[in-house]
Amino acid sequence: MSDSRVSRLAGLRKAAGYTQASFVAAFAREAARLCIRASMSVRQLRRWESESPPPLPHPGQQAVLEAMFGLPLAEMGFEVPSHRYSTVEKIGDDGEVKRRAFVTGSGAIAAATVLPEQHGSRVGASEVAALRARLHDLYTVDHQSGGIPASAHAGQLGQEIAQVLSRGIYTSRVGRDLQAMLSELHSNQAWYGYDSGPIDQARTAAMEALTAAQLIGDGLLQLSALETLVLMDIKADRLWEAASAVEFAYGVANRSGAGPTVHFVIALREANVATHTGNTVAARRALSRALSYQSRTDMDADVPQWARFAGPIEIDYATADMYVRAGEPRRAVPFLRAAVDGLAGGYARNTAWYRSKLACTLLDAGEVEEACAEMGGVLDVYGEIKSDRLTQRMDAFCVTATAIDTAVMRDMSARIREAIQGDCS
Repeated sequence: MSDSRVSRLAGLRKAAGYTQASFVAAFAREAARLCIRASMSVRQLRRWESESPPPLPHPGQQAVLEAMFGLPLAEMGFEVPSHRYSTVEKIGDDGEVKRRAFVTGSGAIAAATVLPEQHGSRVGASEVAALRARLHDLYTVDHQSGGIPASAHAGQLGQEIAQVLSRGIYTSRVGRDLQAMLSELHSNQAWYGYDSGPIDQARTAAMEALTAAQLIGDGLLQLSALETLVLMDIKADRLWEAASAVEFAYGVANRSGAGPTVHFVIALREANVATHTGNTVAARRALSRALSYQSRTDMDADVPQWARFAGPIEIDYATADMYVRAGEPRRAVPFLRAAVDGLAGGYARNTAWYRSKLACTLLDAGEVEEACAEMGGVLDVYGEIKSDRLTQRMDAFCVTATAIDTAVMRDMSARIREAIQGDCS
């Protein structure tokens, strides 16, 4: 075997983002999930990647490797005898959904599946890793620039993932990963809709995310959809549904073995619902629960991407919201200041959103000059952020300001109107 073929497996592994040690761990997890009794060591992987010819994996190892990469064993750099050219693995529940027969010789994979026969590009771990990297990039776009630009990128990515699912050739594991990404993407799109509307489309995206997560049995992705759905329901004044979603989320979290951070997010949503129903006692109870979960988040071994925003500042912000809705803006101000001060770099949209909330609350508390100073800080970055929620809050600030006839307030109102009109032009 040539050196280029020997290095094929190493190239596939690196393209999928694995070190040798992490690949061995991923191999063990995949074997367990497929109910296949197969194992490997770092030493064995090194032999596969360096020796010429490399030792042939036994059939169980072959099945796991093919499931991980979406390629027949011969295309990973191994010399495969003819009787091992074709393997069809019926692997647990996934095998009933989508089976793949790997056929070499012609260099193509023929699909034997309950779905119609497909003819398209082969999709393996490296393609999945590239799509997932783009999905993760959306979080950065949203945090820095708001929901409108993030939504545009998400729409294009969603079309590409759907096209791959419809036309690509892949293993059941790859197909599940693609569907998981589509569920996460729908949850993101629901959030972007919450940030910039329309709310009906946002709720639809949240329901699509929930359905996709349920179909693949991924509890954590169900929770991502549910926590976003709660926000949609609150905004749409469907508080009874929001409360039901919270209760359902707690059940899913317990059944899924979710860690403290995910429970923390659910408790925050519970506080949101209680605050909007005017139940201050229930809101305090939910916030106390959130504090308890937050104090244990360092115990989490792995926090899903969608839950990584959760921290002490979210408790401060939720506490402030409770006081604002209870008609006590002065008590809300210290918590809002703490939330603004606690935001890290890279969260430009949230920083502007929190500062605008502080500005409105200061105005309600009669602190006009401080309110204008905070809103001035929002205006300084407004041109870089595209968020309808932020625009609506700034407009609300102007409406309240009409009753305050001071030079500072007139100047601030004029600046806001100019910024909003310029954004719409």
